[in-house]
Parts: sequence; structure tokens; C-alpha cells
Amino acid sequence: MMNSSSAPSIFGIRHHGPGSARSLRRALDTLKPDIVLVEGPPDAQSLIPWVTHAEMEPPVALLIYQSDQPQRAAFYPFAVFSPEWQALHYAAIHGVETRFMDLPVAHKFALDDAVPEDTAQVDLPLPTLSADPLAWVAQAAGYIDGERWWEHQVEQRQDSADLFAAILHLMTALRQEFDPIQPTADAVGQARSAQIGMQREASMRQAIRTAQDEGFVRIAVVCGAWHAPALQDLADAKTDTDLLKTLPAVKVRASWVPWSYGRLATRSGYGAGIESPGWYDHLWQAGERKLTPVQLTTNWLTQVAYLFRQKDLAISSAHIIEGVRLAQSLAALRQRPLPGLPELTEAVQAVFCFGEELPLQLVREQMIVGERLGAVPAEAPTVPLQLDLEKEQKRLRLPREAAQRDLDLDLRQPTDRERSHLLHRLHLLNIDWGMQGKVERARGTFREAWRLAWTPELSVAVIEASRWGNTIESAAAARARHDATTAPTLAVLTALVNRLLLANLPDALNEALHQLQDMAALTSAVDGLMEALPPLARTLRYGDVRSTDASMLENVVDGLVTRICVGLLPACSSLNSDAANAMLNRIGNTHDSIVLLQNPAHVARWQETLRRLIDQAGLHGLLAGRGCRLLLDQGVFDPGEAARRMGLALSDTADPTGAADWLEGLLRDSGALLIHDLTLWQIIDSWLTRLPRDRFTPILPLLRRTFSTFTPPERREMGRRVKDGHRPSPKTDSAETRFDVGRAEAVLPVLARLLGI
Repeated sequence: MMNSSSAPSIFGIRHHGPGSARSLRRALDTLKPDIVLVEGPPDAQSLIPWVTHAEMEPPVALLIYQSDQPQRAAFYPFAVFSPEWQALHYAAIHGVETRFMDLPVAHKFALDDAVPEDTAQVDLPLPTLSADPLAWVAQAAGYIDGERWWEHQVEQRQDSADLFAAILHLMTALRQEFDPIQPTADAVGQARSAQIGMQREASMRQAIRTAQDEGFVRIAVVCGAWHAPALQDLADAKTDTDLLKTLPAVKVRASWVPWSYGRLATRSGYGAGIESPGWYDHLWQAGERKLTPVQLTTNWLTQVAYLFRQKDLAISSAHIIEGVRLAQSLAALRQRPLPGLPELTEAVQAVFCFGEELPLQLVREQMIVGERLGAVPAEAPTVPLQLDLEKEQKRLRLPREAAQRDLDLDLRQPTDRERSHLLHRLHLLNIDWGMQGKVERARGTFREAWRLAWTPELSVAVIEASRWGNTIESAAAARARHDATTAPTLAVLTALVNRLLLANLPDALNEALHQLQDMAALTSAVDGLMEALPPLARTLRYGDVRSTDASMLENVVDGLVTRICVGLLPACSSLNSDAANAMLNRIGNTHDSIVLLQNPAHVARWQETLRRLIDQAGLHGLLAGRGCRLLLDQGVFDPGEAARRMGLALSDTADPTGAADWLEGLLRDSGALLIHDLTLWQIIDSWLTRLPRDRFTPILPLLRRTFSTFTPPERREMGRRVKDGHRPSPKTDSAETRFDVGRAEAVLPVLARLLGI
């Protein structure tokens, strides 16, 4: 550090370290600075006073985003144990001037867009050390990596005397030996990264010079330890001025957003992340409570025991006692001043988990990393859409949580229905706070299952969506109108219509339906019409449960069904095997949709279309067989008629490949028909036994493909009957199988209540 009265006191810290934070706070108490300069974005200077707000709960982050491109954003996270946070908090409490001194994000975004012409010609120096300069120090000290060395030497340090002078001396020596740029194929990217690094340090030096020129004497500079040596020499102001002049800039905005320990961890991809945010939080809280090393160890293992007991794992006080003894013994053997995270983790695995790895994963997820999510005051500057979302979350009792939360909604209840509307509206805005899943152990459409997990990146999604409106409802409706006018296909538009009904946006739904009618009128391809029908059929079914008016869809569905029935026959002529398979799936989905709609006119029209389809000359066997099966299931054909048509399809004069296709269309995905219908069984048995070897061999793969769609029990039953020479017996109308109308009617009131009818 410089001896001049106005020379800065430079505190090189780790961006998220409890030991660095505690030592820094002591150093500031001793220095009593009249200005504190912190490595951070000057674009967020106006947000510093919010640090001491009563409702501000770390972890939080400064979010800087480009005004005209909100998806372009940068985060600056802070935990309660971050030295920068403690510096800001100290300055705010003591009324000390505070400034951010890093290169403004407005310049960084603009520099990312600019490609220097001469960067490809830059000669890069070869590094003499690994990418982690602390790794060499750690290796010399007997540690496995720089993370462990820094934790034991700095973060667990009890005495902070001369700590920052030692860090400055160490980093000065490392910078003389090491260049952080690693040669790769991307020489341009390396040069740009190096250039921005130089500009960042120039910006910090300029901030120090400005503070000196303004008459500040006790200047505290809080920066990353690596930058500390570069901020000592302030003599060459001209070079720094040349580096920073005429830098391009874009317009940016800033706000505070909640952050989470999961996103503070290294595994999240955060460049300045740490391996164990939860453990560091424990170290910080222990220091605030002035716990002894033994108390710190005992407290951690007690929390682990409590976590295991919550998960119904048997942990006693004896486990805690033995765990403390083992952790202390491991620390003594390794010549550590006190047990660290490696020693505690090994003790937990050995004593609590009996050597197993799986239970230890619970400790890593919920304690070592942690699930804490910070909070930001509602009054803090943000976009109106964010405020409306927070209001809706509070009204519907859906708090933000970093941990995954399963939500089971009963759509017959008003509150759950409004929760569903909110989540679907957020999906329309690409704010994927909740992911919808399958409802277990329930039938019908009156329930929805969601899995909620709030991540900091969703704050960017909210800001990006704010261009559509100031409330969730208006923004979702505006986004839906835009998507409706730009929908490329009929299927995409019908899916959007379904989402609009789920989101309860009737005005936008009405406009999307007009778009749907216009597009359907111009669509001549039957396959597009058939793909559009299933989502609309499901939408009509949802209308009853959600108490929404779906009657406006009926005209659209009527038109689709009519156009499908008119165009199906021409669309099914002259199809090859691949096209026939695709059409088979569309016919099945269309059939299911018409059955779901329960409209007698639609059913009659569809059945007549299927009857004419299977009588069409030259129809592919797959479609003919499937059409016969659908009409048999609907009762249009009796078993005798189905057997007659099967006999014709499997006659001696029929082509074996076409016959196998017809059989696959009839039986695909269900062998129950073959097991329980004696007539059909006998026809297939007779056809197969009469086939000569030269005709049987080519169709065997087709038959295997058909039978592979049957369930294992169905295949076993067929094999048993063939092996034993048994034949299925026809159904008998016994007293046990006869339908009891009286008993069925007694159940109807209960079903009506369950279904909300």
C-alpha cells in the first residue's frame, strides 16, 4: 500500500468468501474511510442505497440489461458473506460515500458488438502456470486445489492481521509470473477478453484518481484479489485515458433481483462461483455468533442430523458425537487448524451414511450448496410487469422458492383455477416458472399438476416480456395476438387456441379463432386439418371444468370435421407404406377427438366416411384394416361383418403383404380383440396355416411387427392357447356379466359431483 495520505487502501478479496468479508469489515472499522470504491457496475450506482432496506435479504443480484434488448443482461450477485456486500452495507450504515468502479456494462455490451479489425494479428504470450494461479500455491502448501487452500488460509481465518497486505504481495508475485490468457484457436476472442480486462482495470484506476482529485483522503478500494496489484500504480493516467476514450455505449437499465445459492455455485456456470455457498453461509453465521471451532463443527453436524431426521433417516445424538470426533481427528491428521468441509463431509459419510454415497447427495443439495432464495423490496426500481407478477404471486399464495415445489390444482376451486390461469399466462410469455406434468392416480380434466422452481434467470424473462404490457394478463394477451398473426401452420395456431383457453384470455382467444377460421378456409391439405382437430377437441372439454365459455369453438370444430370428412377419401388414395402409417395415426387421433366431442352429427358423418373409405378400391391395407376395427368398436359392424371382411382380405387370392398390412391395421396396439373373438381367431389361424412357405416367409416380419404392439400378457395368452391347442370360447351372457342398471344409476350422483357437473 502507498504511504501518501491520499493513497488508496487496497483490499484484495474473493468475491464470495466469509473470511474475506469478516476481515474486510474489521479493516474498514480500523481505517474509517471517507469513501469506499467497490468493484461493481457504475450503471447501478443509484441502487446502492437499497442495500440497507429492511426487506432486502441476500442473496440478491444487480441486474443490468440493455433497454432495447432486455434478453441481453448481466448479473452481479451478492450473498450476505460477499465482501462487496459487507463493504456496501458498512458504507451505507456509516454514511460513507460509496461508488462502483468497474467498467460500465453499457460499454461492455457495446464492445461485444464491435469486432476490432486488428485483434486477429495479436501475438499472445504463453502462460507459465496453469489456468488457476492459486493451484501452484495450493500444491506447494500440500492442498489438492486452490479452492481448499484459500478456504483454510483466508475464509476460516480467525485473525485478519496483515491479511490484505499478504494477499497483495502474493498476487503481485503471481501476476509477474502468470498471464491469464490461454492460447486457443479463438485468437480474436482471446484478444478481446484481454482488452476488456485492461479496460476494466483502467476504469478502476480512473475511479481512484477521481476520488483523490475530489479531496478524499482515506480511500478504501475493494476489488478481486487478482486486480489488487494493478491498482497500486496510478502514475500513468494518460494510458488509462487512451484505453477508455471513445468507448461505444448502449442504453442500459438496472434493478435488484432475488438470487439463489444454487446459482451462486460453481456448477451453475457462474464464472465467480463457489463450490459450497451453504457451507460459506454457515461459516459466516458462526462468525457472527462467535462460535468456537468445536461449536461450529457440532452445529453443522447437528443440522445434518436434523435434515436426515426430516427424511425419516434414523440419526441419534451418538452419531453427532462420533461425527465430531472423526472430523476433529481428520483435521489433526491433515495438520489443519480446524475441520473444514472435506473433513465434515467424510465424517458424515462414514458415521451418518455408513459409507454410502447416496444419502450424502441430500447434504450436498440442501446444505453444502443450499436452496436459499433472496428477497428484494417491492418498492425497488423494476418494470411494472414484475410488480404485477409479485402482486399476483402474493394474492394467490404462490411464493417464489428456489427449491422445486409440486403443486396439485383442483380446477373446480376458484383459487386453484386462478393459479392455473396465471401459470398458463406466464407460459405464453415464455416465463417458465412452472412446468406442467401428468396427474397421477386421477382421471378427468379437473386436475393439473405443476412443478414450480424460481430461478434468477426468470427475472430476465419477465423484463423481456414487459414489452408486451404492464400486467401479466395484458402482456399475455398481446403476445398471443402476435403469435396468432404469425403462426406458420394450422396445427401451431390450434395449439395456441388451446393455450389461450387454459389461460382464460377470451378477447385474445376470439381474435385467434378468427385467424383459425381464415387459415382453415385456405388450407386444402387434409393432414393439416386432422392435426388441428385434437387440440380443439381437448379445449372444448376443458370449457366445462374451468367455467369458461368455449361455445365460440363449436363453429370452428364443425367446419373442421366437415372438411376432414369431405377430403379424407382423396387424401388416402395411392399411399405408400410410410404415408399410410402417418395417415393411420391421424385417422386414430381424429377418431378419438370425434368420440371425445360426443356430437351425434359428427359421429354419424365420421362413421359414414370410414365406411366409404374402407370400400375404396386400391386403399392401403393398413387403413382398410384400421377403418374396419374402428367401425367394429363403434358397433357399426357386428363381429360377423368384421369376420366377412377379414376373410376377404386374407383370402387365398389376396396378396400376402397387403393381407398382413390389413391384419396389422385391425389388430395394432390391442390383442384383446383376437383373444376374445373366436371367429376372428379361426379366420387368422386358417389363413396362416394355408400359406405356403414361399409366401409365409416374406410376411413374417410384418406379422412380428403387428404382434409386437400387443402387451406381454396378451402375447403370453396367445402363445399358451396355440401351444395347448385351445381356442377362445365365445362370450356368454351370464348373471355375472349382465349389466345392472340400478347399481350404475346409484353411482351417477357421486360421479357428477366429482366431475363438477
